[in-house]
Formats: sequence, C-alpha cells, structure tokens
Amino acid sequence: MRALFTALAIAALPTAAMAQTPPPAEIPALHDIAVAPSPERIEADIATLVGFGTRHTLSETESDTRGIGAARRWIHAEFERISAACGGCLEVMYVSDTVTGARIPEPAEVVSVIAIQRGTADPNRYVLMSGDIDSRVTDVLNATDDSPGANDNASGVAGTLEAARVLTRHRFPATIVYAALAGEEQGLFGGQILAAHAQREGWRLQAVLNNDMIGNSAGINGVVDNTTARVFAEGTRMTETAQEATQRRFTGGEVDSPSRNLARYIERIGEQYVPNLDVMMVYRLDRFGRGGHHRPFNDLGYPGVRIMETNEHYDRQHQDLRNEDGRHYGDTLAYVDFDYAAKLTGLNAVALAGMAWAPPPPADVQIEGAVSPDTTLRWTRPTDAQAPELAGYRIYWRLTTEPQWTHSRWVGDVTEFTLENVVIDNYFFGVAAVADNGAESPVVFPGAAGSFGGY
Repeated sequence: MRALFTALAIAALPTAAMAQTPPPAEIPALHDIAVAPSPERIEADIATLVGFGTRHTLSETESDTRGIGAARRWIHAEFERISAACGGCLEVMYVSDTVTGARIPEPAEVVSVIAIQRGTADPNRYVLMSGDIDSRVTDVLNATDDSPGANDNASGVAGTLEAARVLTRHRFPATIVYAALAGEEQGLFGGQILAAHAQREGWRLQAVLNNDMIGNSAGINGVVDNTTARVFAEGTRMTETAQEATQRRFTGGEVDSPSRNLARYIERIGEQYVPNLDVMMVYRLDRFGRGGHHRPFNDLGYPGVRIMETNEHYDRQHQDLRNEDGRHYGDTLAYVDFDYAAKLTGLNAVALAGMAWAPPPPADVQIEGAVSPDTTLRWTRPTDAQAPELAGYRIYWRLTTEPQWTHSRWVGDVTEFTLENVVIDNYFFGVAAVADNGAESPVVFPGAAGSFGGY
C-alpha cells in the first residue's frame, strides 16, 4: 500500500522544510505487533466467556459461574492480570448506569469494563478498542436460556483482551482504552454510557474501533474466507450543523468525515503490516439497517468505525440452540475461526499502536486555491511537550472519485504549504502528522467536515 502514497514530482514553493529527511516509511515494531496476537489465548478467552452459559444483559448478576455478572467480573480480573504483567500500566474500572428501554422493560444496571493505558506525553488524547460482553438467543428478552455468544461477541471481547496483552508491552504518547461494553443487544446502552462518560471527562477521543464479530470465516453464502475484513464508516458526521452542511455543499467532504478517514487509515496500515489481509471499506454506518456500539460515539461526534468479518453466517446469530433438518443453529464455539480472530485482532493492534505513536491529527486545517493554479493548506501545530515525537507533516491528495489517498508529499515541520500547479477543483486534500519513527495520524480533510478536533 505504501507504493500508492509515493509523491508526485510536482514543483512546490522552496522551503527549508524540504531539506528535512522524511521519517521512515516502515515501523518494524508494527510488523511484530501485527502477528503477536495468539489464537490459543483468544480461544481460551472465548471458551471462558461461553462457559458462563448466558451473558444476556438481564441475566444473573450474583452467581460466580453463570450470567453477565460473572462474565464482567472475570473480564475485570483479566484486565487486572494484564496490568500486573506490565507493572500496573492499566487503570481498570467499571462504567455503569441504570437504564430502561424497549428491550429493558424494568430498570437494570448496565455495567461495562474498561482498562486505560495512559499516554506518556498527551494522555488526554484517546484511541479506543471495544467488544461487547452480552449475548442473546432468538427472543431478545430471554435472559435465562443458554446463549453462548461465541462469535457474537465473545470474539470481540477476546480480541480486546488480547490487544491489551500485546500493546501493554509498549509505551505510547497517547492513551489507549480497552473496553468490554454491555447492553449492546438491548439497545447499544454500554456504548451510550461510555460515550457520555468520555464527553463528561473531556476526552479528546480520536478513534473508536468497535469489534463486533471477528471470528467467523465461513459465510451463509457458502464463501470461506479468512483473508478479508470489513470496516464500516459513516459519511457526514451526526453532529454537523446547518451552517457546516452549507459549507460542505460547496467545498466537499461528504466522504471525508473523520470516521471515513479513520477507515482509510485502518485499511492502509492493515494491508501494510498484517500478513495476508485485505481490508474492505464499506461506506455505511453499519450493515444495512443495523447498528453497533460505535454508533453512540458517532452520535456525539467522535470518529468511530465497526471492524468485523466479511462473510456472516446468520444461522449463528441471535438463534436458539437447535438442529433442524440437519442444519445447526446457534452461536457456539465450534464455528469460531481462532486464527482469523487473531488476524483481525492484529489489525486493531497495529491501528491503535500507529495512532498512539503518531502525533495528534492536525487541527484547524484550512485550504484555499479557488481560481488559482495552486493549492495552499494551513494547520496549527501542537506544543513540543504535547507532541515531542512530531517530525513534520505530509500532505495527501486524490481524485474526487478515488476511495483511498493516492498521492502524497512530505513537507516537513511547517504549518503552511503550497502545492504549485495542483488545481484545487480537481482533487480532495488532507494533512497528516508524522512522528520521528514514521507513525502517522489519520489524514485530516480541511474544515469542519473532516476535523478530528483541537489540541
């Protein structure tokens, strides 16, 4: 994929920055991180979660062996074990609230488990990976029957735990959050509660990677494929104002929300570092008419995507356990591809590490060049204390019909650059911040439509 980002030989205004040597194009540690997730550990974690019988949001909370209470206490203890192995590098906590809804007829406490790996230089900048604790059978209110939820979504929780084991071996300038969210099947409540918590606490949350079903490689369509993954990302952000929509109408940005550029980032870094994996971007919030735990974060304006398997098997989702006419129904351990789940965990891990090692995405990105042969971009720079690893910036551009950034130019540690003879009308543009080790932020499209927020 890096070959797609080679710079065009286009003359630009001479600056001292151009004499700077660009950071390396490869980060050796990311190759190691990509293959570090263990299928055996993921299998053991999924088996443990399945062993709680049911993890329905309204299931047993007092038992130590059955129900969602036992499951969340085990997850909390597992995060504590991971923290002990890294010298106490995780802050492990419960985040909860009491809710009611169409699928929660009586008030119930929805309790999620999160572990926070604090950044060394910019701890209030967050990237987050999540999976869902809860499971269900055919009747969404059936809280008593066995509901293994092996793929949906013990696989996402196991991947989140394994990513924590891998990434806590390293230190990063930004903060990483590992989240096991409850209440997804009953109305995305765990995500709502944590998103509200992030907003109250003033987190500069710049990426949410929601993992919902990452362990099925054999689809109901007959396709067996362990080499692709999907990343779903919404277009215009939910919080866009009428004024911002009017500006976007004239400047573009419909396909360059921060969530879309987060998806492009995941595709690029995943295909660069994860062996034998192609990443499919899907220009949609989620599967057709459906939803996931990234949506509550999108609702508050945070960049968020859903990462999942490419070929689903609907007989193994939201089904009572049974066999009919020689056909198995139910989400059981026997149908999880643990090697595939490890591969998608590696995808998450390299994306989280790449963003957490990178400087913050450029803020206040502006562009001008109407009725001119040249295009000029401007942005603001964080302080040296906030981004000690900042080497400089890379400008990207692509034809307006291209899904991925195709051209780039390293411009050094500047806050303004003019591309001569690159006409603004013909391309979309963006800017990424680059660290000394080569780690890049997601590309930021100019204006409110593409903003990842300030510093």
